[in-house]
Parts: sequence; C-alpha cells; structure tokens
Amino acid sequence: MKYVKFDTQSDELTNLTPSTPGQMVFAKELERELQAMGLSDISLDENGYLFATLPANTDKALPTIGFIAHMDTAPDMSGHDVKPRFVKYEGKPIVLSEEPNIVLDPAQFPEMNDYLGQEFIVTSGDTLLGADDKAGIAEILSAVEWLQEHPEVKHGNIRVGFNPDEEIGLGAHHFDVEKFGCDWAYTMDGGAVGELEYENFNAASAKITFKGLNVHPGAAKHKMLNSMRVALQFAAMLPRWETPEHTEGYEGFYHLISMQGGVEKTTLSYIIRDHDRARFESRKREIEHLCNKINAEFPDCATCEIKDQYYNMREKIEPVMNIIDIAKKAMENAGVTPKVQPIRGGTDGAQLSFKNLPCPNIFAGGMNMHGRFEYVPIPSMEKAMMTIIEICKLVAE
Repeated sequence: MKYVKFDTQSDELTNLTPSTPGQMVFAKELERELQAMGLSDISLDENGYLFATLPANTDKALPTIGFIAHMDTAPDMSGHDVKPRFVKYEGKPIVLSEEPNIVLDPAQFPEMNDYLGQEFIVTSGDTLLGADDKAGIAEILSAVEWLQEHPEVKHGNIRVGFNPDEEIGLGAHHFDVEKFGCDWAYTMDGGAVGELEYENFNAASAKITFKGLNVHPGAAKHKMLNSMRVALQFAAMLPRWETPEHTEGYEGFYHLISMQGGVEKTTLSYIIRDHDRARFESRKREIEHLCNKINAEFPDCATCEIKDQYYNMREKIEPVMNIIDIAKKAMENAGVTPKVQPIRGGTDGAQLSFKNLPCPNIFAGGMNMHGRFEYVPIPSMEKAMMTIIEICKLVAE
C-alpha cells in the first residue's frame, strides 16, 4: 500500500535512465528499507538499479539465485496520487468512483469470479494501481523477511534486484548481470496466480514514413499526392485479422500504435510480434515488401525503419529447464497449480536471458494491469511470496 503511492511512471521520451525522477526517489526509499532489514551487498547505481543480498545460512555449496521486480509503472495511465483501498469481493460490482460512475464489474471482467470471497486491493478509479510491478517488490521483500524470521529453513545466497523502466522496454539495458552475480533468476512480474512463463514474443518496431506533395485542391489533378491516403492504402494491405484484437496464444500480429500526418507527410508506427522466430522475420520482410509495392506505384514515397526490440527467451531457457521444474514444484508446494503459458508481450527476463542470466517469469497476482480497473487479490500475493520461499528451499535441498 505504501509502494503504490510513489509516482514512478516511466517515460520513453526523456532519453534518461531512470526515465523519470520518481523512480529514483522510490529506489532510495527501498534502499533504506533493505538497510533496515540488514541485507548485505546493497548497491544503488546512478541509473536506479538496486541490488542486495540475503546471505546464505548454510555452509553447503549452493547456486546463487535472484528475484527481480521493476519499480516503474506504465505510461498508459496516471500513477500520480494513487489511492489504494481494500475491498472484499462478494460477487457484485465494485464501485471505484461514484462520480463519474467507474465500476469494476464481473460482467466485464469475469475472471474476478476466480477470486470470490477474497480481499482485493483496488484503485480509486482515477489512476492505475501499480501492482505491476510493486506487488512483485512487496512479495520479494516479504519472502526475504520470512526467511530471516525462519533460520531453520536453509538457503544459499539470495540476490534481489529492483530496476527502472521495464514498461518502456529498457529495464534490462543497464542491468549489470555480472555484478548481480546469479546462476539464474526469476522476475516476479506475471499476472494471475499460477502463471509461469518462459516464452515471450520476438518483438520489433516499424516506422513507415510517407512523403506527399501538397498543392491547392482546386488545381490538384495529376499533381497532388496525399500522404495520408497512401498511408491508409498501406495499412489496408496488411492482413486484417493479424492484429491484437483478433489473436491469442501463440498467434502473432501487426499492431498500429500511432498515426500522425498531413498531406505532405504521414508516419505510421507499428509493433511487430510473433513467438516463432521464422514467422517474426517473415513479418518484418512483409512490411518491407509492402513499402516496395507502395514505391512501385508512388516512386520514392515510402521509407521504412525497422528495429528489433527483444527475442523469445525460450531458446535460452530450454538448456536449463531444471529452473522451470523447480518453479513448478515450488508453486505446487505453495498450494498453487502451475499454468505454463507464453507471454503475449515481453519482460526484463527475456532480455536478461540473452545477457546470460536465465530468467523466467512468475506471477505477481495483478489483474487488469495498466489501467483504472487494475486490482490484486491479496491471497495471490501471499502465494507468490510462498512460491519464492519454496524455490529457495528446493534449491537448498
């Protein structure tokens, strides 16, 4: 409840790390908390990456494992002046705000009924909650506190890491894997209870710019080239059903995220996603092919810039599948049914896995993330905490 009141929205336009000052304010508060808990090797660097160690309580030679969560919240909705509150879900709509009428309704969000009778933390309807990923931070530190209070439970060195700017895809960019010093790690950044993920999208961005020619519309015949109309023609050439609203599971997509322009110049920005690497590469080629088709009809009109963002971590996890087996068993020991599924997105863990830190993703419990209807069932957080504890136990055993 304290953590979500820190305003830590990230911002991809600042070109800073961390991208917003509130993240460093939060990092320094967490640093003080780690010090008060008596953890060792605490370090906070100028980029807002905070690491610490819970030392081993056994002489047995054990792997060093890590647990990671991000401090920023999504730019999609305000994280300023978050007003969290507790409410018990009894199967009826939850009024978040009387004025205007903002209601968390099971008719719209039927998965709420999976948590009937449980206590939720909800928003006031004006902001997001920030359970993504402050629930993960709370779970990690609660697990550390539990292990400190139960010295009879043996464990190796446990590293915790909190980083900025995950929501804008930069969380792993300045993450010093060597300094973190783990054999493997887990991000506590998934959604519903039981989620365990080691596959994610391959991801790229594409920016297509269309150059037009503006003349007076009354004298435009055979002269004007309206870049907006050409851009619409390009957009219509992409497969209609391969968009986020028509896909699920392992299905990839093209997603138009912004459109800006006028007669002289129009820019379309897309994100490209696919779990399969070959199909991912094919999607990028299709964008380039359609640009060429536009230029065949309208010479030198379209230019295309495609940038890879991250890749599917599966190829890095498969050689060390024992870390998935440990997480599954830990969930079962914590009374949770594991739900292994692909991430229809990306996590810091994907990028970290390609930096030689295998890092699958475990549920943190948040639902409806990135918006005013975000909530987190408290028992889901408790089960995530116990999953961390059980992982530590299993590695020691």
